[in-house]
Amino acid sequence: MSETKARSMSTTRITWMRRATQALMLVVLGQWSFYGIFRCPYLVPFVNCETCPVITCWGRITAYFWGFWLILLLSAVFIGRAFCSWICPAGLVNQVIAKVSLLKSNIRKSYAKVLSYSGFIAAVAVVLVLWFGLNNPRSIPPIRVGEFWSAVALSFTHATPYWLVRTIVVLAIVAGGFIVGNLWCRFACPTGGLLELIRRFSVFRIYKTDACNDCDRCLKVCEMKTRPDEINCTNCGDCIGSCPVEAIEIGRKRA
Repeated sequence: MSETKARSMSTTRITWMRRATQALMLVVLGQWSFYGIFRCPYLVPFVNCETCPVITCWGRITAYFWGFWLILLLSAVFIGRAFCSWICPAGLVNQVIAKVSLLKSNIRKSYAKVLSYSGFIAAVAVVLVLWFGLNNPRSIPPIRVGEFWSAVALSFTHATPYWLVRTIVVLAIVAGGFIVGNLWCRFACPTGGLLELIRRFSVFRIYKTDACNDCDRCLKVCEMKTRPDEINCTNCGDCIGSCPVEAIEIGRKRA
């Protein structure tokens, strides 16, 4: 078996492992994620879980909630934005939508890079203002009914205009993924934006060596439409077997 074919088979195994992990995380974290969008009474979800009165939310089941965020940030120090492509339930949803999106804008295009950086900075800034500047106001009554969709209907019925605007904007951007692939993950996710900043200093990563000839084979197979170790690279591993000159490696990047 040729080395190229072996690398391609290895990439296929990595992709299937990633899909299996994403499916598992959708079961484990998915309900919490969707609660955050549709039922969280706060404008910024996922950050007030320990004091939230919605006792049916999965975010309440752990007494180590802040430990989750610490682990997430530390993971970015070691493995970059792997959370986005391996664990995040929203990442899986966006990747599925991207399969049928109309536009597959490559991140190497200058305007795409500007949009990504601008979107991440704006998203993180909005979250910081709402969370710290306005003390993350509660914008809907704490709805404790167990039935998910009934509670969602009540949320939209009793929410303040601020909550409605926040939720509609988020859903509109996610739906925009049918037009521009992975629109939320590539241009608007505040968590992704924060991890993107840390990713630049991560210890282990998928990266290009000096042997890279800019053929962009990796760009064509990447769901995030980027190249290894460039903006929006999530260390998914899909590109490893695509390089004809074997210029993609995993590990600590050599100086």
